[in-house]
Amino acid sequence: MTGELPDGLLAAFEAYEDALAANDHEALAGFFVPGPHTLRGDATGLLVGSEAIAGFRASRPGVVRRGIRSLHVRAIGTEHALIVAENAPVAGGAGVVTQLWSRTAAGWQIEAAQVAASAPAVDPSIWRVVGTPLLAGASGGALSGVRVAVKDLFEVAGFAVGAGNPDYLRSGTAATESAPAVTALLGAGASVIGIAQTDEFAYSIAGTNVHSGTPPNPRVPGGLPGGSSSGPAAAVALGQADLGLATDTAGSIRVPASYQGLWGLRTSHGSVSLGGVLPLAPSFDTVGWLARTSGLLVSAAATSLDPERQLPVAARFVVCGQLVFAAEEDVQAAFVEAIDRLERGGYLPEPVDIITIDPLADLFETFRTVQAAEAWRSHGDWVDAHPGTLGPDVRSRFAFASLIDADEEAGHRGDLAEARDRLDAALDGRILLLPAASSTAPARSASGAQIERVRAATLSMTCLAGIGGYPSVSMPGLVVGGAPLGLSLVGPRYSDLALLDLAAGLAEGLEG
Repeated sequence: MTGELPDGLLAAFEAYEDALAANDHEALAGFFVPGPHTLRGDATGLLVGSEAIAGFRASRPGVVRRGIRSLHVRAIGTEHALIVAENAPVAGGAGVVTQLWSRTAAGWQIEAAQVAASAPAVDPSIWRVVGTPLLAGASGGALSGVRVAVKDLFEVAGFAVGAGNPDYLRSGTAATESAPAVTALLGAGASVIGIAQTDEFAYSIAGTNVHSGTPPNPRVPGGLPGGSSSGPAAAVALGQADLGLATDTAGSIRVPASYQGLWGLRTSHGSVSLGGVLPLAPSFDTVGWLARTSGLLVSAAATSLDPERQLPVAARFVVCGQLVFAAEEDVQAAFVEAIDRLERGGYLPEPVDIITIDPLADLFETFRTVQAAEAWRSHGDWVDAHPGTLGPDVRSRFAFASLIDADEEAGHRGDLAEARDRLDAALDGRILLLPAASSTAPARSASGAQIERVRAATLSMTCLAGIGGYPSVSMPGLVVGGAPLGLSLVGPRYSDLALLDLAAGLAEGLEG
């Protein structure tokens, strides 16, 4: 210690440790200086402002109890002090916490904190199983050295599919061979380093799982990662993998890509084999990939897409006002600013046309109903036989799905075919530009109602690619309130590789 030990400081520190051990959210919030300038950082990122810190605390189940191994206090005048505490978690390992305390009218409070804890060898919220590698790739291929995180819907030789549910995993059997989408990457030289977590049965876009936990979002500390490809997305964003192999039914690649500042591709429906992939809604399910760079995404796509079926596409762009207005106002503003910037920079070679699409509510309801009917057909028997095993959000969706009768499904299937034709006519071979999600990543502490509202708004935007069977890219480049937001491109069927090339060009315009 340097200087005289400030009165009451150690008592405040001990009270804080007691509140932490008890996971007393209200008491913990009171230990941080209120306002927008308070800081808390750890390996997953920096939280700015007391509200963000309180929200992060509220979303955590608690921390491992710890003892204090050593305590160092450095007084800074009479109103501030620096505390560095070396702690010993009862589970093992060691950690260091550095705190700047300030004397306020409410007593001693923390103004800034940095937490350094023992990192787990494997984060179970991200990974179900890992290896070094799990499956090695062929030598000398175009993807040599690339580390792949495989979403837990794909068959991986020697392992059962878990679908984000431990009971489903226990009832499964190990695959004798890997899914074609996995073997394509292995054949190109990539190695599978692990099977990554998914939202249960991929029936969510939030990124939460009551069994394995919520993976971190390194770009938005305290924010949801996006799902259902939450595990592969987090692994790629954290640098634990280079490529995520995933699926997208209603936005399960594009939403986590948007939330975490990644590149993501939903492929044209039917362009990549779904063999060995657990279905959700086969009329909409697609295979795709997540990466930190467009170049790797192109290389990955080229391993599975048949070049003879890939079509060129003209650089003609459209915007649908109804889709943009479905997003939150700050997202609308960021999107309009980006389009204006790309137009002024000459990256959109022709004027962007404004088009109208049938009421989004009708399209979304049609998509939602058919998706649910197929989800129940895929998994209803298992869900009925295993009551109480699903998280509340996924359980509610299957409950809705169970009520759809044959006549209702048939009516909406007719609507779906008509909607597809109308979308083809409205787009007319042009590229649709829109925000990749209706918002940036919601806070983990957001209420169920808030998350459901964001989900419905986002799905009303992302479902168009599913209805049309179109490829869709989510590319990083927009920022709202410091958080990443994807710019989405939706192109004609089988224009996947051409769409990626166009997106890479637009990315240069947004970076310049």
